[in-house]
Amino acid sequence: MTIEGLTFDRLEIRAVAVPLGRPVVSKVGRFDQWPLVLIDLHTKEGVVGQASLAPYLKSSVRAIAATLEQLAELRRGETLAPVEDFHRNTGALHLVGRAGITLIAASGLDMAAWDALAKAAGLPLARLLGGTLAPVPAYNSNGLWLTPLESLAEEASALVEEGGFSALKLRLGRPRLADDLAAISAVRGAVGEDVKLMVDFNQGLSFGDALHRCQALDDEGLYWFEEPIRYDNLAGAAELARRLKTPLQLGENFYGPRDLATALQADACRYVMPDLMRIGGVTGWQRAAALAGAAGIEMSSHLYPEVSAHLLRVTETAHWLEWQDWANPVLAEPFRLENGHLVIPETPGCGFAWDEAAVGRYRLDD
Repeated sequence: MTIEGLTFDRLEIRAVAVPLGRPVVSKVGRFDQWPLVLIDLHTKEGVVGQASLAPYLKSSVRAIAATLEQLAELRRGETLAPVEDFHRNTGALHLVGRAGITLIAASGLDMAAWDALAKAAGLPLARLLGGTLAPVPAYNSNGLWLTPLESLAEEASALVEEGGFSALKLRLGRPRLADDLAAISAVRGAVGEDVKLMVDFNQGLSFGDALHRCQALDDEGLYWFEEPIRYDNLAGAAELARRLKTPLQLGENFYGPRDLATALQADACRYVMPDLMRIGGVTGWQRAAALAGAAGIEMSSHLYPEVSAHLLRVTETAHWLEWQDWANPVLAEPFRLENGHLVIPETPGCGFAWDEAAVGRYRLDD
């Protein structure tokens, strides 16, 4: 079978809500379940491309599914060409904007199409894109939320042991600076000084509070400050980046590569971490990676560890993979962790398939 021979036939879209081993408790809310939109792109040649979207809110699933179906109608019967399709899909919904649900749906189709092409070629996605397979350095993002301080030490130790991790993400932005300092101290006391700590404020601070808080934490040896203020306040982020010693991390809320370019032009961050659902899937990631590479800015991933691992293998300034196992309950064979690295399987495509029994168990009503 040749890549050129794949023809878009139909989409199968299912929504699930999987239980979280540790509830997400952050400035954006509490989540005990994680909704996923599962996409199966069927081709007339029998190859099925798979992808998922993680829209945070169950209430958004219906709108995303409807937009996916609308885009699918435009592609039905045509040859899969994700780069060209990405332009056409975003352009088809231009009148309602190129961000938000429009781009999220286009990203999901893009990921599924690339998965199908790699499967047809008999290659893992990283190889199809011209790279090689090797373990990808990861930090554990499965916990250390805004939960009681007394629980953090034990949890930090468990997170390190989950995969031999040498880096963890800790959420900050508690009501008092003293509480954030106590959280850092508790985690450090449990895992030692050699484990890197990335901290995330989840956009929870005003600019003034962020300046005060981050300057007070600037000598704590933290690896980065992630989104201390609202993601679209690039002028404020640029001022923070200029006045702080700890690198500023942005990117999970970039809608498309042009948002990343705008942030780099504003000198708003020292690191970037696109989210595949928002950056534009595989096609959007590759364009964002070229921009980051040209600027010499290190690029990490946000969510979607299975697909992101492949893309980091072909990213010039590849940095860290954010690891979380939230989709594992519906994966037939979750990826393996080894010494703080995610191991990409020698499997055509992105390397995962659905556990159909689990999908049935966690499926949301239509």
